[in-house]
This record gives sequence, structure tokens and C-alpha cells, in this order.
Amino acid sequence: MAEGNNPGEDKAWEILSIRNPEEVCRAASIAYDAAAGIYRVTSFNMEVAVDVKNRAITSSAPGSEVLLKRLSYFFKLSALWYLVSAKDIDCTGRPVKLDHVKGGDAFTRGSHVLPLEGIANKYGRNKEGFVEKGKQLGGVLVKNGDVSIRFSPLPRVPVTLTLWLEDEEFPARVDLLFDSTCELQIPTDIIWSIAMMTALIIL
Repeated sequence: MAEGNNPGEDKAWEILSIRNPEEVCRAASIAYDAAAGIYRVTSFNMEVAVDVKNRAITSSAPGSEVLLKRLSYFFKLSALWYLVSAKDIDCTGRPVKLDHVKGGDAFTRGSHVLPLEGIANKYGRNKEGFVEKGKQLGGVLVKNGDVSIRFSPLPRVPVTLTLWLEDEEFPARVDLLFDSTCELQIPTDIIWSIAMMTALIIL
């Protein structure tokens, strides 16, 4: 990833370059290859290499092009700021909607609206397809709604998509939920970026 593409990314690279790798790994729950100088991060069941010296993010995992190309804007920004912001804090398991996160209401209007309606339209009559796609991305089924899948876009920032299937009375609906600790792990704008990435990757 070339320097200068995005001021937010550049700032995160700068901070990461002076951080202690051992502290980063403990806080972010990731691994570090000291010989290569590379952080190894798992996102949606795909291992990604973050090379601080060369400011490059790469992966040889099958399907990783979706993260590094189609969703590169959201993924690179999210991964870098996660590495510099994450805390060694366990998830509570208590789900919260984006508009209940401090400052999150700004990301439920205008151009920041998540494409949840698109997910509902695609899978509202296709529960099996929703589950199959979720499992391909390392998702785990959890109990909520008609069907819920918990994803791991980044180790300490799980995201759950809950699908309410279409029936005779109501149209299909999708809710996107974070763990209540998300505000402690990453800045609010990165919470939105991870939400958008999670919504888009299943479409």
C-alpha cells in the first residue's frame, strides 16, 4: 500500500511504526513475525500480513481480494487503526446497534447509511444462502432473530448480522450489532468503516 493514498492510513502507519510489537500483539490479539517484521491479522477467516516497514498489506488467503481490492478503502483503514487503538479487553457479549454507540447516530443518515436493506432484499427469502455465505467468511451462528451470524472482521471487534425473514405480514429486515466494547477498541469513524465492510462483504 503506497504512502499518501489516504491521510488517515498514513497517520496510522506512523503511529504503528513506533509501537512496541509485543504490546500491539497483546492488545489486538494478533501474531507478529519478528524475522519478517510483519503483523499477522485474521479478518473474516482470512490471514492478512501487515508489513510496517514497507507500508504494505498483503494476503495469499483464498478470497482475500475482496478485502484488499473491492473493500480496500474500508479494510485498510480499519485494520491499521485497530492495530494502533485496540485494548486488551474481553468482549462482554452484549450487543449494541450502531446508533447506540456514542456519535454513531451520525452514521445512520445520508451517505453513511449502511446497505442493510440490500442484504434483506438478497437473503429475505434465502436463509440457507445467508448462512452459507456467512460460514464461508468464518461466521458463527448465534441465537437471535430468524437467523444471526457473528463475524470477526477484526479479533476484538465482532459484528453480528441478524436476518428477519420476509413473511406475509412484514418485509425482511437486517440488524447489525457490535459488542458493547467496540467504543473502547476503535474510534467511532472506524466502527462505521467496519460496519460498512461487514455489510458489503456479504452482498
